[in-house]
Amino acid sequence: MGLEFVRQLVARGDRVFAACRRPGEARDLAALARAPRARVDVVALDVGEPSSIAECARVVAAGTDRLDLLVNAAGVYSGRGSADPESAGERLGRLDMAPAVAVLRTNAVGPLLVAQALLGLLRHGRKPRVVSLSSGYGSVSANTSGFPYYYAASKAALNMSMRSFAADTASAGITTVLLDPGWVRTDMGGPHAPVSAPDSVAAMLAVIDGLEARHNGAFLDRHGRPKPW
Repeated sequence: MGLEFVRQLVARGDRVFAACRRPGEARDLAALARAPRARVDVVALDVGEPSSIAECARVVAAGTDRLDLLVNAAGVYSGRGSADPESAGERLGRLDMAPAVAVLRTNAVGPLLVAQALLGLLRHGRKPRVVSLSSGYGSVSANTSGFPYYYAASKAALNMSMRSFAADTASAGITTVLLDPGWVRTDMGGPHAPVSAPDSVAAMLAVIDGLEARHNGAFLDRHGRPKPW
């Protein structure tokens, strides 16, 4: 999803700081950065590591004096990356501390700390927005049949933390929202997901471009419709 955001933002002429864990291995991202007239800075970032977040923020601040949009797109589905939670031991009777904390660290705490680290640049942005990719699994009220423990809890935690961030930064003119991209065909979503990454990102960018102060703190689907908390 992050790669597709970069692809579409570059296509429309935006300057992009694209963060990933291992830039040397991100061949598709490097190809985008080398494209004619592309304005892409590839920056190393592991959202689960505070020192990496701080260094990423330092690098971005050295390259610009403002950010208009932050997209928190990093995420894992289980303690074993995008593996099915049950195959990773995520079932009642086999739940464990370390994988649960790993998922929460990446999906919930990391995005909040990234937003905090970049807050100074966002304050100087033009119509600044913070967008975090959540999930329908983050809806507590929708969980009537048993959602994946770690992933669902991490997305619910993301929703809560970013809603608090929205309240704290509203006076700075920052609009913060959570977007559910849908079930998308990615490494995480798998090949049978009904929504393509280009379609999902195009829909979300249309929503992002139309965000106003009244949307601050909202939880929306990729078409801008309210999602249940």
